[in-house]
Amino acid sequence: MINQTVETYWRQGRKIKQTSSGWLSGNAVCCTHRSDTQDKRGRGGLKMSDSGWSYSCFNCGYTASFVLGRNLTFKARKLLEWMNVPTEEIERINLESLKHKSIEGLLGDRQEIINRLQNIEFEDRDLPAETQPLNESATKYLQNRCVLLDYPFLYKTMPRPGIVIPFTHNNQVVGHTTRFMDDRTPRYIQDIQPGYVFGTDLQKSNWQTAIVVEGVFDALSINGLAVLHAEINDAQTRLIRSLGRDVIVVPDQDVAGMRLVDRAVELGWAVSMPEWPADVKDVNDAVIRLGRLGTVLTIMQARETSRIKIELRKKQLVKRLRT
Repeated sequence: MINQTVETYWRQGRKIKQTSSGWLSGNAVCCTHRSDTQDKRGRGGLKMSDSGWSYSCFNCGYTASFVLGRNLTFKARKLLEWMNVPTEEIERINLESLKHKSIEGLLGDRQEIINRLQNIEFEDRDLPAETQPLNESATKYLQNRCVLLDYPFLYKTMPRPGIVIPFTHNNQVVGHTTRFMDDRTPRYIQDIQPGYVFGTDLQKSNWQTAIVVEGVFDALSINGLAVLHAEINDAQTRLIRSLGRDVIVVPDQDVAGMRLVDRAVELGWAVSMPEWPADVKDVNDAVIRLGRLGTVLTIMQARETSRIKIELRKKQLVKRLRT
């Protein structure tokens, strides 16, 4: 019944050709919603199976899938919306799907997620000696950086005054970084384990999107994930994917940040490079200048998955950086 309903909406208003491999090809519905050129060459395809369906667009690259017995994913819901499936019908499809899931199956899926997260482990680490609660100057520094003040920051005076930011995973301390407040070099010293991603403990269970940034203050500005450099290694990729979220990578708007763009494209993740003012170089700068809500809105509006459009935007930024 679910497949029949989805196929009916897919066929409405478009000429469908069935390929020898079972794809129902027609003009894609996703492209214009993702700021891409309208498909007029039948480059969208829907393929049915006993366990669900898959969608793929060879115009803008959008993909989505559905498995009977599971919740509709964020991407599958968006696709159905673009196919003009009413909201109440989408919810009916989701409810009918879950009726096919046994209690044992639901518990099995939950345990699978728990196992994946538990398999990613880091050693417990000690924080630096002689740390203390934030004093007035440290609190003012953090307020000026517009970060979340409810994070368990600490303060230290030796060898230079600095903010200590604990690195946690599953609410255990697994490292730290110290940001010195005098802006002398080095500005940071840190104890970081291979494959660590900052901010996993900041994520809420009902969030559907994870915003990946470079720096710890960028993450603390918007409850994002920080890879702590301009690269994403394989272990970090596994950790981020274990969250099961739609991923948007927001690089620093400098030459080093463009490496992060290439890696995100390689991983098939969305990239956002908002048109911020010229003096705004990263997410934390943007929050200071535009506010938290304004920054997140610009990130979501600039979200892009088209390789061509990402490359064009990247070239624009590099050209601006070199002038």
